[in-house]
Amino acid sequence: MPKNAHPDLLVGFDTYDDAGVFRMSEDTALVQTMDFFTPIVDDPYAYGAIAAANSLSDIYAMGGKPITVMNIACFDPTMAEAEVWAAIFRGMADKCQEAGAAVVGGHSVEDKQPKFGLSVTGLVNPSVMLHNAGAKPGDRIYLSKPLGTGIITTAAKFDDCPDEALSAAIETMSTLNAEASCRAVEAGSRCATDMTGFGLAGHLFNIARASSVSISIDSAKLPLLPSVEELVMRKNTTAGGKNNREFIGNSLLFGEGVPSWMEHLAVDPQTSGGLAIFSTTVILEYPEIGQVSEGPPSISIS
Repeated sequence: MPKNAHPDLLVGFDTYDDAGVFRMSEDTALVQTMDFFTPIVDDPYAYGAIAAANSLSDIYAMGGKPITVMNIACFDPTMAEAEVWAAIFRGMADKCQEAGAAVVGGHSVEDKQPKFGLSVTGLVNPSVMLHNAGAKPGDRIYLSKPLGTGIITTAAKFDDCPDEALSAAIETMSTLNAEASCRAVEAGSRCATDMTGFGLAGHLFNIARASSVSISIDSAKLPLLPSVEELVMRKNTTAGGKNNREFIGNSLLFGEGVPSWMEHLAVDPQTSGGLAIFSTTVILEYPEIGQVSEGPPSISIS
């Protein structure tokens, strides 16, 4: 895509950030994003809620507040009863109401493969905006949600996932990142990202490149969803994880003591994951998983 050099475009796509930010005035900027995907759980209400939380998360990752949403719906109305599609919209609407965002419409097309998500607009004060290029040496990294949603939902597709693990994954994927965003802004952070398709290592690598820093992660401190290690050992890994590993290449390094299952977890694509918050102020609500130092853009996991 050609670069856009508009003077009021504060964040575009060149730093692989979570959303675009466009300045409207000295203290107000629009935050814009969109995301949609195929069903990752069987329950239609949960699917709608997760899709909404995932889309809203990009606004929170920039330190913003969502104000309006528009639906993106690709459904085959003959594939299921009308109640199934209605349940997806109810899940979305409840999550948007929780976020305080108004549902203003959207667009639907007939599609044999269901897809659903949102286009979201939010507001942020540019002086407190979070973005990929804001990490500094000395920052500590805090993670607001446990990892492993890609592994768990993959296992669930093959009926190889314990019920408690899937329930925990649905709960965390349905949880808004609103509180984590507030904690980041209150701590004076200027850098955050949410954990989605690129996985932990991929999203942190985007920050390392945009901020020209090195990032180290302590694998023992990573919060995990239940049964993740067991599910990886039973070969419940994803093609997306393999692609993420290839994307980062030699810039992702693992220490000798890191088990092989953890290497899969580091690149596991997440859905509606937590915020990774970079801050010199301690954030007691979330585990500290790593730190930032000077050096070439890289991710080291020990």
